[in-house]
Amino acid sequence: MTSIIDRDAPGGRLRKAIVLTTTEDVCTVFTAGQREVVPYARPFPTPRAERVAPGHLVAVATAADGSALVVWRWFDAVVLDRDGRSVSLWEPAHGLVLAEPRDPQRIYRPGTRAYLSAGLPGAQWWVAGPVVDHAENADVDLDEVEQFFTGARPVGQPHLSRASKPRSWFSTLGPGSGPRSRAR
Repeated sequence: MTSIIDRDAPGGRLRKAIVLTTTEDVCTVFTAGQREVVPYARPFPTPRAERVAPGHLVAVATAADGSALVVWRWFDAVVLDRDGRSVSLWEPAHGLVLAEPRDPQRIYRPGTRAYLSAGLPGAQWWVAGPVVDHAENADVDLDEVEQFFTGARPVGQPHLSRASKPRSWFSTLGPGSGPRSRAR
């Protein structure tokens, strides 16, 4: 098995980027003022060109060999309404979606755009912060994505400090494993 992420590599944490274009094998992203062509990690669900589109936000990991890999994506969705605990959104590939907010105190105004994701524990769909024009400013569940892949913290358990997290993570992601079956 190949280690996908080395926590001690430069930029060893996940970083956010905005998708400009995509194919089945790579996507062109914009982050930190630069354009970059980044391949998808093997377990990223297919068909990728149908699941990832310009404007989506992605999580990019640094592999142990220093290369970058796309490991997660958030949809760019339009807020329709907030009803109690749920937020209803419209996303082109999925239509109407009911999502749980990551921050229950956040105000989601109809007509605004927010980041939407599926596949993380706790809810079928999660809505995070508003869509932004600089990926670095996106308020999304990046720590939860990291924990999803590392297994560093079981659902409902306290967050582990960085010192107690595995030195090299994503090490169990080989062919046929990972979020493929859970991602939408």
